[in-house]
Amino acid sequence: MQPSIRPKKHLGQHFLKDDNIAGKIVASLQSSDLPVLEIGPGMGVLTKFLLELENRECYFMDTDLESIAYLNETFPGHSERFIHADFLKYNLSPLFDGNFTIIGNFPYNISSQILFKVLDHRQQVSQVVGMIQKEVAERLAAGPGSKTYGILSVLLQAFYKIEYLFTVNESVFIPPPRVKSAVIRLTRNETEKLDCDEALFFKVVKTAFNQRRKTLRNSLKGFYIDYERSDLQHLAGKRAEQLGVAEFVQLTQVAV
Repeated sequence: MQPSIRPKKHLGQHFLKDDNIAGKIVASLQSSDLPVLEIGPGMGVLTKFLLELENRECYFMDTDLESIAYLNETFPGHSERFIHADFLKYNLSPLFDGNFTIIGNFPYNISSQILFKVLDHRQQVSQVVGMIQKEVAERLAAGPGSKTYGILSVLLQAFYKIEYLFTVNESVFIPPPRVKSAVIRLTRNETEKLDCDEALFFKVVKTAFNQRRKTLRNSLKGFYIDYERSDLQHLAGKRAEQLGVAEFVQLTQVAV
């Protein structure tokens, strides 16, 4: 497949050209009745499979006006579904008044930002199926004790079950990226609200990982935490990468 649109480097565009992989990505969506938002449809390789889903309300958002024009021409009769907008700046409230799912071949340069926005809308976003850089996917799915475990790992795992689904070779893109990609699935867990101040939880996690080589006693010096308490003594000498979500919640409950 030769692209009808020239991929734009500044937008991080790498167009998927393999229909088998595209179909597999769309088939990874599990919530069968919720509306879907595709981020960065590009030339519509996922879009055509999404439009074939029965009784499924789908929208497609791209910041590239050339892509939107191409989609309108390729899939006539669906113009109301194609939205020219920057997902990171777009107010999703008028589009969805209930739960919805997100899918996409996410640009590498903004994949983390997309997931942070998912967190902001975690009460509505029930599931995400996204293709991202392989090492980022591994980081998100990693557990405590892993060197790749980080801020976004903890924050997402607090609210979502994360599954590393499959790896995608760089040869199936135009142009080929310099790294491998992977498809992950985030499914909302049963945690409606953390048992702590959630804004403070985010701050504690980010602060701890910003100095990840230091022990918590040193990396969280900006907070008052009484590590002499019997239930906290075992945490003082640990590093951020050694703590699970529950332990970060425990720290947040006593942090001042």
